[in-house]
Amino acid sequence: MQQRCIGERRGRAKSSYNTYFGDLHTHTTYSDAWGDSTPWDAYKAAIAAGADFMAVTDHVAIWHAYTAFTMSQEQWDDTLAAADYYTSKKFLAMAGYEAWLLAECGEINVYNIRELPPAEPMGYRNDRLPDFYDWLAQQPGAIGQFNHPLYVSRDFMDYGFYNAARDVGMNLIEVYNDVNYEASYIKALDAGWHVMPSANSDTHYADWIASHEMRTALLAESLTAEDLYAAMSACRGYATLDKNLRISFTLNGMVMGSVLAVPPSTCTAKIHIEDPDGVPSDAITLVEIVSDGGVVVASAPTSGTIADLTLTLNSESAQYFLLRVTTASSLDGGPGVTAWTAPVWTSR
Repeated sequence: MQQRCIGERRGRAKSSYNTYFGDLHTHTTYSDAWGDSTPWDAYKAAIAAGADFMAVTDHVAIWHAYTAFTMSQEQWDDTLAAADYYTSKKFLAMAGYEAWLLAECGEINVYNIRELPPAEPMGYRNDRLPDFYDWLAQQPGAIGQFNHPLYVSRDFMDYGFYNAARDVGMNLIEVYNDVNYEASYIKALDAGWHVMPSANSDTHYADWIASHEMRTALLAESLTAEDLYAAMSACRGYATLDKNLRISFTLNGMVMGSVLAVPPSTCTAKIHIEDPDGVPSDAITLVEIVSDGGVVVASAPTSGTIADLTLTLNSESAQYFLLRVTTASSLDGGPGVTAWTAPVWTSR
């Protein structure tokens, strides 16, 4: 297990990582999926569908008065056993869980941990969210994801309670889960959180991977638990609504998810985007660099299914830069935003 430290991400110039595609948010009837399914079924289906990785993340309740749709310790042990069984050189089966905090606090997926979180006594407490951040940061190697930000929460109370220690445990945010949460992604970044975007199905049916186009892409040296969890911890990846869209984005030679060692006055962004299907509906039509507050600071119209660009950016005050990609046919069927990368942070 690996624990992220922002300092460990300074000076990372490597851009030749492999790209792995999968889904980080799925369910079985161990919580509230329809039908009769187990993690064993889910991982087997994901392998058959050609995924590189998939996480089964059934519900657990932190507030122990809320027990509906919550998996038991026995079911969690079985999820771990299924993940261990199905993990191979060609597929990483991730065992995780979706921690239900409270309606206003939201739900957080937790990965790379083999222990369930402690339950709390019945009662409404506004400090449950920061308490959970503190607990998560204390678990070696644990990785947290903000789930569907506006679905059951007040946008995680506007991403307050940030501090550097809590930032260690929170690593991803769903920019897409049935709907577009880009505004929440920007809000989290502006609040100081170092998170990468993910795009997940959150499926509650037995249709894992095969029936869904969205993917979370992770940049890692190899398809191992150590390397993929390290990529998640380091925010090294992107969210795409096209299942095989490949993106390379560096800033001053630093790969997405990096923190520059010294705040620059100008930055050079190098971008390569490619859709291997090569069909007109997958044409890349617009590439944008987005910075603080969601402001577009550079853009370039493109055509075709391959884009190679070099853009120069003014960086006198920016805290981060991320890449946003529009294609001729988004997940909704018409032109639209199809992918978002993790930022490169300027260390301001």
